[in-house]
Amino acid sequence: MKEQARQRIGALVDRFRANIDVYKRSAYKEAQVRREFIDPFFEALGWDVSNEQGFAEQYKEVVLEDTIKVGLSTRAPDYSFRIGSQRKFFVEAKKPAVNIKDDVSPSYQLRRYAWSAKLPLSIVTDFEEFSVFNCQMKPNQNDKVGIGRIAYYTFDEYLDKFDEIYDIFSKEAVLKGSFDRYAQSTKGKKGTAEVDREFLKEIESWRELLAKNIALRNPNVSIYELNYAVQKIIDRIIFLRICEDRGIEPYGQLQTKAEAGDVYMHLLNHFRLAESKYDSGIFDFETDRITPALTIDDKVLKMIIQSLYYPKSPYEFSVLGVEILGNVYEQFLGKVIRLTAGHQAKVETKPEVKKAGGVYYTPQYIVEYIVENTVGKLIAGKTPEEIAHIKILDPACGSGSFLIGAYTYLLRYHLDWYVNNKPKKHKEAVFQVKADEWYLTTAEKKRILLDNIFGVDIDSQAVEVTKMSLLLKVLEHESRESIDQQMKLGLEGVLPNLGDNIKCGNSLIGPEYYESEQQGSLFNEEEMRRVNVFDWEDERKGFGKILKKGGFDAVIGNPPYVRIQTMKEWASTEVEFYKKHHASASKGNYDIYVVFVERALKLLNVRGRMGYILPHKFFQAKYGQPLRELIARGKHLDKIVHFGDQQVFAGATTYTCLLFLEKGGSSGFRYVMAHDLDTWRASGEAVNGTIHTDKVTEKEWNFVVGLGTALFERLSEMPIRLGHVAAKIFQGLVTGADPVFIMESVSETEYKSASTGKIYSIEAELMHSLCKGSVNLRRYHFSEITKSILFPYKLVNGKAELLSVQELSTQFPNAWAYLKENRQKLEAREGGKWKHDKWYAFGRSQNLSEMEQEKILTPSIANRTSFTLDTTDHYYFVGSGGGGGGGYGITLKDEYLTLTYFYILGLLNSKLLDWFLKQSSSPYRGGYYSYNRQYIENIPICLIDSSNPTEKAQHDKLVALVDNMLELQKKHHDARMEQDKELYRRQIKVVDKQIDRLVYDLYGLTEEEIRIVEEE
Repeated sequence: MKEQARQRIGALVDRFRANIDVYKRSAYKEAQVRREFIDPFFEALGWDVSNEQGFAEQYKEVVLEDTIKVGLSTRAPDYSFRIGSQRKFFVEAKKPAVNIKDDVSPSYQLRRYAWSAKLPLSIVTDFEEFSVFNCQMKPNQNDKVGIGRIAYYTFDEYLDKFDEIYDIFSKEAVLKGSFDRYAQSTKGKKGTAEVDREFLKEIESWRELLAKNIALRNPNVSIYELNYAVQKIIDRIIFLRICEDRGIEPYGQLQTKAEAGDVYMHLLNHFRLAESKYDSGIFDFETDRITPALTIDDKVLKMIIQSLYYPKSPYEFSVLGVEILGNVYEQFLGKVIRLTAGHQAKVETKPEVKKAGGVYYTPQYIVEYIVENTVGKLIAGKTPEEIAHIKILDPACGSGSFLIGAYTYLLRYHLDWYVNNKPKKHKEAVFQVKADEWYLTTAEKKRILLDNIFGVDIDSQAVEVTKMSLLLKVLEHESRESIDQQMKLGLEGVLPNLGDNIKCGNSLIGPEYYESEQQGSLFNEEEMRRVNVFDWEDERKGFGKILKKGGFDAVIGNPPYVRIQTMKEWASTEVEFYKKHHASASKGNYDIYVVFVERALKLLNVRGRMGYILPHKFFQAKYGQPLRELIARGKHLDKIVHFGDQQVFAGATTYTCLLFLEKGGSSGFRYVMAHDLDTWRASGEAVNGTIHTDKVTEKEWNFVVGLGTALFERLSEMPIRLGHVAAKIFQGLVTGADPVFIMESVSETEYKSASTGKIYSIEAELMHSLCKGSVNLRRYHFSEITKSILFPYKLVNGKAELLSVQELSTQFPNAWAYLKENRQKLEAREGGKWKHDKWYAFGRSQNLSEMEQEKILTPSIANRTSFTLDTTDHYYFVGSGGGGGGGYGITLKDEYLTLTYFYILGLLNSKLLDWFLKQSSSPYRGGYYSYNRQYIENIPICLIDSSNPTEKAQHDKLVALVDNMLELQKKHHDARMEQDKELYRRQIKVVDKQIDRLVYDLYGLTEEEIRIVEEE
């Protein structure tokens, strides 16, 4: 295919060269160069430019854009290249008489469109020249001609540069992900700025301008009215501006209003005309009694509106998709307007958003996958009449990304169905534009939306954004003529009113909140607004009619991820309510997303399906046990796509999976290990397999598929675990004030405090060498230890007792003086809870007496098993904290001491048990895994029958190898010459292999099983 493409392009080059003088004349038109050269060029690259396959409009590989007037002369790019229905790049065609390299106009037009459509790369070509632009750079009307250009070829370079062009822009390259990888390599370079981030800055600046001006000019407006008004005005302006660029509204109407005096009065009149035209709720002045009564300065509104028009505006709203708009609004809704004591407006981040570190929008490919695996399965093979009864819900819809995804899927399915089932018989549902172009009628799009799409969100502003986004989706492919035609026919409003479909309220809290015993008889307004109860059963305010018929067919979305420790800071009463009224919240420090899963199962009908993206932490966390039990009991698992340590959300570290449940239950579910996110996204390739739901219980979920499944299951079934042979697996010390208690060792008697920055001489009896997780705890050895911990305790009969003030002041005066100097900081722990006579104690008293004994140690997070042995009973270690984190200690029961610590250490550090643990532990970024107690206690331990000579010999050999390893590690650490270190490294590698081989024998692995472990 590639060689054939080279030959075809070579023939085009020869023909162009032979007649170049003719082609460069002004009489040779753009339409001719497109037909004779540009179309064949991209057809050679594998693209179906002329739609030879006869695809419906929505599935065409190459869309030839219609001309749209923008500003005075700008128009849409000539070609839109797509995979499925997703745009990949634009191509702007010019006739050869145009000097593409030196003319700024074509590149600015192209960049403006591509940037607004969030396409990373696009092309301007007249065949003679071929310019590739990085369209992630924000267009500016004063840009010079070369801005953003990252590649430039002339026609006589096409064959020399053929591999380069083909490997990026051919259909084959795009399908394989080469185009995306190349585009990704240009991202983040100087000057790049994604359209959603820039537009977010824009509308955030509008919010601030409007909020401050409205607060200033309208002294009686309340904080709630102010937030409402600002959002409404912005929504209305954006909606109408998008309609202008789509050709639904006359271009420049808003701009005309801004140029007149008394701008807000003219805008209100314009909004009222829109109300009579669209009748959708966006411009509903029957319920909106706030915005018409406002006073707003002309200067503010002019500034906002003028920034939306060419040439000042870099945005081309005709290609700014509702998905991009949703991303912008998702971030926008993370902030709220507050009023100061002097009635001045101030924009602040919402507390829940601040704690979460921001708002993270679900990527479009995740939305599409979840919709395909829920809605797609539900409607497959059904007629429009049958689909009309299907109800799809997002119970935390935010800006509406999942509902838009579901609605888009339904629109495509319906159009496909009608086109393939005698479309002329369905004139009320579809109409024909060209021979192979059919579109859904506005009435049909409205019907589908009202029949099928439902959502709830606790934030009233989010609800309005969702409605607007869905309504903009209805208006796709509409024109001023089609809208006017509907109005002439006297039909109902152009757009549907979504008040009965998208509702505002708390999906997890119903009216019973006010009946709870913990509540008083009175509720303040702020609490009522925050809680925002929602009655699902109410037929008018909730979705009682749907629930009476059995419930929803699909529940989809990205529920909030909020730990209750965080939530308690601003919503403590809700936390207790969830615990009391939802089984999934009954155990431990749960995360709110588990309650949303439980709610989804309750809302589904017997055939219903759920699809969420959420953290997979509940698979193993203690708080996840009630939800695991609920899912296991009903055999609800349908499919899991596990992303391991791969990060789905840009800018966030969240370990997620896709969870698909069936209300009716199933005998087995599909488990997909998508641990290479790029590959899975591009091709769907990932290790996967089917697991019987009979094997799923409330115990920790450790699913393994692929070649290692049988081995993992066999190891999992071994009767003796580390938790059986260990006397205790314990966390390190938790001081609650590490900067005070943990100090840098300066000399044998002097220590530097991180709390004060000063050096202190402290009695050695109270200072102990301290290990910090992955900093000091290494595989078979300790790295250089530079920290010491001030330990104000004494051991009495094996138990740690806090030294009294008398003992400290008389026996350890230096330590006591230092503690007193830090008293204020120590008392301030946990919000001042330490203001009592034991103010100098550690934050937690567990495991204080466990430090001075022989023990195996491990960091709590590592990229491979990193157990080591403290034979000196000397090392103290911390249980948590930054700068290396915490660790765990392991002591053996007396009856297992004959195994010896050396034997257990060898097993734990082996490749086999490292492989086992990675199948069952929580992954972290960079290839790290959790080695917390809940994971390591389940490691299978091979016991030794000391009366069996063969087993005894194996045991003794492993002990000898581990002894040798500990000695080699010490020599390597102490060696000062690099050649000596290299000598010991080689020996360590040999011994490591010998230990691994011996452990394989002990556990009875076959050569095939060994290969699985070694290769992974």
